[in-house]
Amino acid sequence: MISPHTTTPYSPHLQYHLSGRLLLAAEIPFPSELLTEHMQAGYVAAKVGVIRENGKYQCSRCSNRNQQLFYTFPCSLCQKNCTYCRSCIMMGRVSECTELYSWTGPELHFSIPPQVMAWDGTLSDGQKTASDRVIAAVEQNEEVLVWAVCGAGKTEVLFKGIDTAISNGKRVCICTPRTDVVLELAPRIRQAFPNMDVAALYGGSEDRHLAAPLTVSTTHQLYRFANAFDTIIIDEVDAFPYSMDISLQQAVQKAKKQTSSTIYLTATPSRQMQNAYRKGKLQAVTIPARYHRKLIPVPTMKWSGNWQKQFQKKKIPLQIQSWVHDRIERNIPILLFFPSIKVMKACLPLFQNIEPHLLAVHSEDPERKEKVTLLRNREVPGLLTTTILERGVTIPRLDVAVIGAEHQVFSESALVQIAGRVGRSADHPTGNITFFHYGKSEEMVKAVWHIENMNREASKRGLLDV
Repeated sequence: MISPHTTTPYSPHLQYHLSGRLLLAAEIPFPSELLTEHMQAGYVAAKVGVIRENGKYQCSRCSNRNQQLFYTFPCSLCQKNCTYCRSCIMMGRVSECTELYSWTGPELHFSIPPQVMAWDGTLSDGQKTASDRVIAAVEQNEEVLVWAVCGAGKTEVLFKGIDTAISNGKRVCICTPRTDVVLELAPRIRQAFPNMDVAALYGGSEDRHLAAPLTVSTTHQLYRFANAFDTIIIDEVDAFPYSMDISLQQAVQKAKKQTSSTIYLTATPSRQMQNAYRKGKLQAVTIPARYHRKLIPVPTMKWSGNWQKQFQKKKIPLQIQSWVHDRIERNIPILLFFPSIKVMKACLPLFQNIEPHLLAVHSEDPERKEKVTLLRNREVPGLLTTTILERGVTIPRLDVAVIGAEHQVFSESALVQIAGRVGRSADHPTGNITFFHYGKSEEMVKAVWHIENMNREASKRGLLDV
């Protein structure tokens, strides 16, 4: 293959591997001699991993400038005191003596099949309006917020926009803060776009070397990309850690091409995003109704006494005990949300006295994917969980309870997302979501108001079947 700018040939394999990426030498499965040849020919660029200017450090990969997140150590490679970035250490160590490589040669073009999208489903009126707006944003390289209730069918809203982008030779990334959501989303995307490569990127992913026209990724994985995507879709834009981590937000900006479109998706936009929308600084389209045109179940708030003291005495408050018994007897799958891993682990044996097959999941659980699958397949009756499952989980006929809903960990957005796990299926559009508490919090009241307000808006716009 010959570059149009020079007579020097370049390796299409190296082009494929490096295009749009920012990688350490250890992440490039080619001889260093090949890398050097391509640098001399102008196809590959290298930049220092950690830069020092005026006594301050900056990471070239994650853009970290927080000086407390750099550490100086005696380095065996450069034989000097060398500084590395702790902010993105989980992606491999970037230091003053390491380099990050990127492709600067001809742009990588993917072969596009005659039929990009195979999905032939029908969109609701609300979905159709949002889908048209996404297509327009893709075509005009704009930013737009899709503010859609939990269960509105946000993924399906994206399909025609993705189809438009890829059919026009654009590269698309759907990113989300959590691995669980990538694992849930990637199979659905592959089913809708079966004729093309779809890369699913997360820690330990087998697709980490796959360059694809469509990528589903955690936001952390975007540290490894630069100037790669024509369209970036940020799912659950308000979710932790993305919403709280400036370096992740900068990673998304770095991963986009200079001319590109950005689609933000969420059921619970931050106050900042809501204000930007109301002031006309951010374009938005809202979907206040679910795709099956039924009301979102409104949470019931139920006082359960001093639940913490009861659990310390190895007792389950009677109201909670009764709620769980009832669902187990009626064979209704359940999720029980707890404010912390510590409380949840202490309570698991108590709930297993009611039903021995109940399991617990949390962020540090290596088997959480398998346990959610067991619940989805009805092989276990329910899961105790932390807020790790507040998003990206769809299980038919599910009922949900929040234990200690007044706890500060349960913000308005967290409670709205948790409530959104109920009634998502068209076959089972109803269900029960209960906030058990020892005193109502302002966030609980706001969450209930949020859901009721969306139901009112959907009814006003004629998006519900009465």
